[in-house]
Amino acid sequence: MNPLESQLHYPLADQVPAPGDALQVAPGVRWLRLPLPFALDHINLWLLDDVIDGVAGYTVVDAGAATDASRAGWEAIMASQFGGKPLLRVLATHCHPDHVGLADWLCTRWQAPLAMTTGEYGFARMMSAALPGVDGTAALPHFERHGLVDAEMLEKMRSRKNYYPTLVPSVPLGYQRLQDGQVVDIGGRGWRVITGFGHSPEHASLYCAELNVLLSGDMVLPRISTNVSVFAVEPEGNPLQQYLDSLNKFHGLPDDVLVLPSHGRAFRGLHTRIGQLRDHHAARLEEVVDACREARTAAEIVPIMFRRPLDAHMLSFALGEALAHLHKLWRDGIVRRESDSGGMIRFRTAQ
Repeated sequence: MNPLESQLHYPLADQVPAPGDALQVAPGVRWLRLPLPFALDHINLWLLDDVIDGVAGYTVVDAGAATDASRAGWEAIMASQFGGKPLLRVLATHCHPDHVGLADWLCTRWQAPLAMTTGEYGFARMMSAALPGVDGTAALPHFERHGLVDAEMLEKMRSRKNYYPTLVPSVPLGYQRLQDGQVVDIGGRGWRVITGFGHSPEHASLYCAELNVLLSGDMVLPRISTNVSVFAVEPEGNPLQQYLDSLNKFHGLPDDVLVLPSHGRAFRGLHTRIGQLRDHHAARLEEVVDACREARTAAEIVPIMFRRPLDAHMLSFALGEALAHLHKLWRDGIVRRESDSGGMIRFRTAQ
């Protein structure tokens, strides 16, 4: 076990739900798991007992990616876990494919509404439609400006298929808006929406005080730090600062809250984990400052932050994350940004 993981408490030990099965983790809350076709090979979903307009059924939090394996997983879940009751609502924490990919499939099948924040719903619609600027075509010049010059890797990235519309082939044409601080009634219990930024446009976590349960989505994960990246659609963004600021919004929650994350295992020790995440980013920022005593591109920062081989898919996220750390330092006045005659951008310590 990772030493940082050992500082957390895992009440279910190594239990995880089998394919098509569920584990009860709190009254009216069951844990589902679907496969993903990535290095991060699973997503956790949460099936909540619900009653809407007098009809007893379920709300599910997140939907999985639109793959044959995930559809098969859902068929098994619906056959074994629903007990003849309907799916009443799909609630998506954010717009990434593993969270919203099958939302329209589920909503259409059950004539159920989709609930999301406006920022996440809007981005999901834009990316599923492959609109210019978010369809992947802007990524290559964005990364070239930030030092990606390796011809082989550039060709791999150029030939990459825009995977979002494949994994999110459609998004419902309407939605129910979630907003920060809103209390959503699910099965007679109140779940407070806590929005977060940096990982995605307007991520929604959900906290139920009655159960002392937090559905953290991707904002707080037990083993890995969630990706925070500067992408071409917002080339001067400061997502790392947004993410760190968003962690403050969990400050008032009990430390013994049961955290149900989108990846990994259920755990207790929320504030310990948030401290670990802050320490992680502080250490990465120190490395980047030290490296920038000489002018560096984001591409030159990648091997300093990520000491393992990266394929084209992983490199795009690594470059985005390196740039997120550089942008925080730039916005804080610790490094300055320089652009050469060819438009390539480098960062150098300000002193």
